[in-house]
Amino acid sequence: MGKTVTICFTNNKGGSGKSTTCSNLGAAMARAGKKVLLVDGDMQLNLSLAFFPEDWVLEHAQGEKNLYHAIGKQEDLTDYIVHTPYENLDLVPSSTLMSSIEYELFTKWQREFILRKCLQKVKDSEVYDYILIDARDTWRWVMNILCASDKVIIPVEASPWGMFGLANMFEFLNEVKQISPDLEVAGIAVTKVDTRKNYFKQTMETLHQLESIYVFEHVIRVDSSVEWSQDNSIPVVEYRKSSRSAKEYTELAEEVMNRVSR
Repeated sequence: MGKTVTICFTNNKGGSGKSTTCSNLGAAMARAGKKVLLVDGDMQLNLSLAFFPEDWVLEHAQGEKNLYHAIGKQEDLTDYIVHTPYENLDLVPSSTLMSSIEYELFTKWQREFILRKCLQKVKDSEVYDYILIDARDTWRWVMNILCASDKVIIPVEASPWGMFGLANMFEFLNEVKQISPDLEVAGIAVTKVDTRKNYFKQTMETLHQLESIYVFEHVIRVDSSVEWSQDNSIPVVEYRKSSRSAKEYTELAEEVMNRVSR
């Protein structure tokens, strides 16, 4: 096993498919034999809900063993890791209290690097091939996540409003790179694609015009299998392995691994 690669999934626009992309790529990587740690950095708990039923998620969200308490105490994340029902796939669950984390970190020394500090021992141990972090769409806390990451993947919905605010996203990433210069944009993952609609082609043409930004070749199309898998708290690559979405996430995961491991 080589160096652990930490990947943040973020977009300042809600509804872009961050949690769905993060959870299913993580599950697909695990199915490919890679050791993966997922970190739920969002108060909405969607990444945790992708693997566990709601009562389990809420119990951990209200307890002591979640990301909120680890960050507040600035502790090593090792003791906050739980095993998912799937081989090679672990999770640090979130808390609804994450909604206040930005204000609580405001007066902390070097607050932008607290998550990096909490992840350091886990990363240095090289137990995991990949650490995937699902980020909420608020700047201050996202900066903390980005400073703890090696790579960024930006999920973009293939819709008329899907690219709204993308320019601001890149401006923000440039600001983060001032204090975390090794951070790299791995690429844009296009989600919620309906190939019958003209704006899908327009979205792809516009994205490919972006200078020095890679757009992943494998896109994720709209598929009811994803919604059913979410309703059952099972990633689609495990819930319906023969579905179109499962195949697409598996292919995208392979492309991501090839790209970030260069």
